[in-house]
Amino acid sequence: MRLLVQRVSHAKVEVSGITIGAIGRGMLVLVGVQDADATLDLEKAVDKLINLRIFEDKSLLDIQGELLIVSQFTLYADCKKGRRPSYTGAARPEVAKPIYDKLVDTIKRQLGSVQTGEFGADMQVSLLNDGPVTLLLELPL
Repeated sequence: MRLLVQRVSHAKVEVSGITIGAIGRGMLVLVGVQDADATLDLEKAVDKLINLRIFEDKSLLDIQGELLIVSQFTLYADCKKGRRPSYTGAARPEVAKPIYDKLVDTIKRQLGSVQTGEFGADMQVSLLNDGPVTLLLELPL
């Protein structure tokens, strides 16, 4: 699993012009899933994510920040050959969605709430990256 973490002042995700998730200060996390992720320890991964000290040496929990999770299979794009990216490293939707849903549920248990995009939808994501701070977490840790 790849988590592209962005510290944001605000972020939102829209589907067909309708805002389905929005946050103030916190993290926008783009999530890429591969087939092997079915066996990941998501509790440990979520603990790492929400306790990253990227807010003036404080964590998301410390600042009571918000979290927006958006699925993005293109995090597994392979651009080594030719000019068309290959997405064979990404899990198929029927494999990825249950893993993504389990990640969101794990976050809800540890954080209390989370905003999300819509898995598999054509989404428009907007954000104000704070810093900018952008980190790539490769799981397992």
